[in-house]
Amino acid sequence: MLIDLTDTTTGDIRSALTKARDQLGGPTTGVVLNLIIVTDEASQHDAVRAASQAGREHPCRVLGVIARDPRGESRLDAEIRTGEGAPGQTVLLRMYGPMSLHADSVVAPLLVPDTPVVTWWPGNAPATPSAAPLGALAQRRVTDSAAASVPGEMLAALASAYRPGDTDLAWTRATAWRSLLAATLDQPHAAIAGGAVVAEEHNPTAELIAAWLAGRLGVPFRRDDSGGPGITEISFATSEGDITISRPDGRNATLIRPDQPERHVALHRRDAPELLAEELRRLDPDDIYSESLAWFAASAAAEGR
Repeated sequence: MLIDLTDTTTGDIRSALTKARDQLGGPTTGVVLNLIIVTDEASQHDAVRAASQAGREHPCRVLGVIARDPRGESRLDAEIRTGEGAPGQTVLLRMYGPMSLHADSVVAPLLVPDTPVVTWWPGNAPATPSAAPLGALAQRRVTDSAAASVPGEMLAALASAYRPGDTDLAWTRATAWRSLLAATLDQPHAAIAGGAVVAEEHNPTAELIAAWLAGRLGVPFRRDDSGGPGITEISFATSEGDITISRPDGRNATLIRPDQPERHVALHRRDAPELLAEELRRLDPDDIYSESLAWFAASAAAEGR
């Protein structure tokens, strides 16, 4: 079902949502969270598609906030999508004029009451997510520093402004790597003297993994560049030889240990719906992300970056 409302109000939108829910027989109690997406017209299709796919695991009310021309008169247009095989409800809110500067006052009445709120910036994000009006509404705030023009600067800003509930998809992309690295180091090995994380230039996930490893192991990890895609290799220097995990194709990794046969492990690069679904599984603070951000900031400061 698709409902278009032009030059509307939050009251009319709420009435339309209630009517659509009643017609489809979908109870509001089936919604487990509210997901606010702060995006633009060019990116809204991919962002909403990712949210819809993630919503199959986490039924939610999706509120897409799109700021349009801020110089005109205030106006609110809404596009409501419900049914069509997707759980929950999706509302695209296009705000014109000064109204776009007060999006939180429009969004707040449309949130499902007594239900957690997550705010996601799939593109450019504020340097202090918790201080942004739409971030202040949320228990969980999801950014993506890989989408920033200078990811390193964005990571540094997120580190200095971190508040419990903040997270970043650059960190989510590290989950599979961190699991494999932890399993690798669970096996007997010689003392680690240092290592390297090799990835395409300006890759924030590589920066965070290097900081995480250096902080946890207490040895230096350098960042080297490759042609990608993503992270292509992580190595540990030991007295018995290097332990290396190589993934040149973005799909399959090869684990090489001294005096042992090679092992091959599936390690594919995940897309936005998978990453978002992982983040929506937890609403508690991510302490390991917080620590890794702090280690990254300390390393960048020591190197004068």
